[in-house]
Amino acid sequence: MSMRLSVVIPALNEAQALPLLLADLAPLRQAGAELIVVDGGSGDATVELALLQADHVLQAGSGRARQMNAGAAQAQGEYLWFVHADTRVGEPALRRLLAVLDQAPLWGRFDVRLSGRGLALRLIGGMISLRSRVTGIATGDQGIFVARRVFEALGGYANLPLMEDIELCRRLKLKARPRCLRPPLLTSSRRWERHGIWRTVWLMWRLRLAYYCGADPAELARRYSGGSSS
Repeated sequence: MSMRLSVVIPALNEAQALPLLLADLAPLRQAGAELIVVDGGSGDATVELALLQADHVLQAGSGRARQMNAGAAQAQGEYLWFVHADTRVGEPALRRLLAVLDQAPLWGRFDVRLSGRGLALRLIGGMISLRSRVTGIATGDQGIFVARRVFEALGGYANLPLMEDIELCRRLKLKARPRCLRPPLLTSSRRWERHGIWRTVWLMWRLRLAYYCGADPAELARRYSGGSSS
């Protein structure tokens, strides 16, 4: 693979989930990709476990945008793939990604499926994927991948406490629409289950609408962290 791909994984207190993701990505590492874990100040064994399976483990302070930019600065690959630590990646997704990279896309993302059981969660995953195909905007749990030269030319992620993925995609979309890969990534449904599925849907839509209307991302981050729909 001659360092075609660098996988950047922001993590915070993900000692349970991170080893599973890194095991999923082991075939990429064996093929020559590099795995970069960027810790945001974990209080558990995230860093120690990452050291066992990743090529680089960095400390970048809190904030997912800051973490991902730090990982990108360390990366050597032609492409950057940003994967959240609570994601699972199946072999079909890995194969599809490598095949698409041969076509030299500017950027892209995956469909997503939520990990929990039940029709509602399956519908939500489908809605997220469909919305992304229509709008050309992806969220971070969809595994955004981008040519490193393009990412660097854009200045990377804006240092926002929330919506950094939306903001980057809006700039990327000015250059090209994303390649939308169908093998879904499996993302954790823990937030949806903890705060209530439809309450979380309502919160997400309100936050996104508020962002598009010019709301302060710091205030949106406070509302997101609190799980409040008010």
